[in-house]
Parts: sequence; C-alpha cells; structure tokens
Amino acid sequence: MELALKRTFGALKVRNFRLFVIGQAISLSGTWMQTIGLSWLVLEMTHSGTQLGLVIAAQFLPILIFGAWGGLVADRFDKRHILYFTQSSAGILALILGLLVLTGAIQLWMVYVLALALGFVNVIDMPSRQAFVMEMVGPKLLKNAVTLNSTMTNAARLIGPTIAGVLIATSGVTVCFLANAVSYIAVLAALHMMLDHELFKAPIVTKVSGQLRAGLSYAWSEPKLKATLLMMLIIGTFAYEFPVIFPLFATITLHGNAGTYSAMMAAMGAGAIIGGLYTAGHSDTSEKPLILIALLFGGSIILTALMPNLIAVLIVLIIMGALSVLFIALGNTTLQLTSKPEMRGRIMSLWVVAFSGTTPIGGPIIGYISDHSNPRIGLMVGGGSALIAAILGYIIYSRANSRLILDNKQN
Repeated sequence: MELALKRTFGALKVRNFRLFVIGQAISLSGTWMQTIGLSWLVLEMTHSGTQLGLVIAAQFLPILIFGAWGGLVADRFDKRHILYFTQSSAGILALILGLLVLTGAIQLWMVYVLALALGFVNVIDMPSRQAFVMEMVGPKLLKNAVTLNSTMTNAARLIGPTIAGVLIATSGVTVCFLANAVSYIAVLAALHMMLDHELFKAPIVTKVSGQLRAGLSYAWSEPKLKATLLMMLIIGTFAYEFPVIFPLFATITLHGNAGTYSAMMAAMGAGAIIGGLYTAGHSDTSEKPLILIALLFGGSIILTALMPNLIAVLIVLIIMGALSVLFIALGNTTLQLTSKPEMRGRIMSLWVVAFSGTTPIGGPIIGYISDHSNPRIGLMVGGGSALIAAILGYIIYSRANSRLILDNKQN
C-alpha cells in the first residue's frame, strides 16, 4: 500500500512541483468558475449556441494562428519568468470582465475582445506551463507529474463548476469572474516561493532563422510525435468542445439549468480524478494504450449522447472523464519524453494548438450542429472524431513499425 502511494504521488515530493500544484489547484478552480460563468453569460445575452461557440472560439483563435510562435518563446526564455507575466495578465483580464459585468456595462463585443486578449496570453502561457513541468521534476518523474497535474486540473473542474453553479443561482455570474481574478495570486505566490537552483532547466535556445520550420519538420519526421499530435488535432477539434456542447445539452436536451450544466462538468471532473490517480501509478507510455483509450473515449462520448436522463448522463460522464485524462496524460508524456529538450517548447506548443487552438474551428461547428439539429448529434460528432483519430494513429504507428522491422532486416 505504501509503495503504491509513493508511486502514485511520487512527484509531489519535489518541493517546486508541490508548490506549483497548490497554486494551480486554486487558480484553475477559479478558471473553471469563469468558464461556467462565461458560458452562462453568453447564453443569457444571446440565447444562441452558435454565438457561444464563437465566443469560446475567439478565446482560442490566437492559439490556432500564433500557437507555434508561443513555443518558440518558451524555448528562448526562462519559463518561470514567462509564467509571472502570463498569469498576472490573465488575472487582470478576469478582473476587467468581472467589473464590466458588475457595473452593467458589459456588451457582447466586449466579451469577444476580452476572450481574444486571454487567447493571446495563452499563446505563450500554455506551452510554457506544459514544458515547465519537466523542469520542475526531471524526466524520471515526468509521467507521474503530468498525470498528477492533469488530475489536479480535473479536481479543479470538479470544484470550480460546483461552486459556480451555486454562485450563479444565488449571486449571479459576476462573482465567478472576480473570484477567478483573485485566484491568480496563489499562482504568483507559488512561483515566487520556488527554489531556482532545484529546477532542471532546459537550455535556452538562441534566436536564429528557421527555428519554427525546424520544429514543424522535426514533429512530422518522428512517427510518435506525428501520430500523437494528429490524434489530438482531430480529437481537440471536435471532441473537446464541452464548454460549447454541455450548456446546450443541459438546457435543450435535459431541460435543465446552470446547476445541470455544473453537475455535468463536475461528474466529468470526478471521473478524471479517478482516472488520473490510476494513471499516476502506472508507467506505460507505449502507443497501444493511447490508441485504445482514444477508441474508448470516443465510445463513451457517443454513449453519453444516447443517455435518456440526467442520472444516466452523469454516470457515463464519470467514465468519460477518466478516459479523457488518461488520453491527455499519455499523449502529453509521450511528446515530452520523445522530443529533444531544445525542441520541447515548440513540440508542446503544437500540442496546445491541437488541443485548444482548434476550438475556433470545432466550437462553431459543434454549436451550429447542435442549434440546427440537436445537442445529441453534436456529441456524436465528437465521439466519432475520437474513433477516427484512433484509427489514424494505429495506421501511422503500424507503418513506422513495419519500416523499422524492414530496416533491421536489411542491416
């Protein structure tokens, strides 16, 4: 039992990572509160799934266009210093949004502008934060740290929406935005308390021409990187559109309210915690589990779409949440362990583009499908995309393995 606990929570013995997890747990709970509040605010203002999809898309459009350049920044500068800047900026934007709603001055175009501004912050923040995990714990504890980080993120998904649902019902959405602004103080305090000499810092890359092209070429030439990124590209575009599809599914399909939406997000978060704790204690990072989990994840999304009532939906969402964190943790770890240290920021920026940057494409599509058919169809499209991604990943891996066997025979 003691050995299992050490294996599951091993990365937390690293002081810097422990501080990071505490700060992120508080901040990400606030982020999920804002996510719930923003979705509800847009639906109250527009009553449109398409508009909700477009607002969420605006937040991720900068990542889609400039995400790869964000990886270059992560490779060229100290990641801890980058996070000081990006986390402060995100907190200021949350405060502005809260004050605009509080004073009644908020208009839809302002929501779009603030969403875009946060997107530009995340262009730099997300790849830097992903790559910083390796610098805190080193390669031996990376998978455990990535999984615990994902588990913490999903614990925040459980806590944040639950609090948001209560606050929206009792006090309105404004408190969600203001609470998120305050939560960034925890991240900044954690960064300040870290010991710089205990970090496993990657070499700072000197600026030369062609570095972005070199990163793209490297990702395409390495089968493990290519297969993992392409799988996430497809799944990220159509399956991970839950902030768009869940509010519509909660209100239109299940005839619920903000509490229903929050319960759905919380159920998925609970499943992700279970899946994350399981994954943290296991070290397999081969391609077969990644492909299998993608298949099961797609099947669970389709099953969710077919459920007749809220109780049944919540049960399946727990399973779906566990499979979701398994896929993210394995994919993230595969990329970080496979990529060269000097390329890690650029590779993780491609992961961020595939995961989050595709939302401007998938969000409006899923919103439109749900508006003009029903949210069940929108969910099924996401589930089907995961099945297609798994098949594509299997084909790429199989071809690479066949070439490797042939090369070995020839040599």
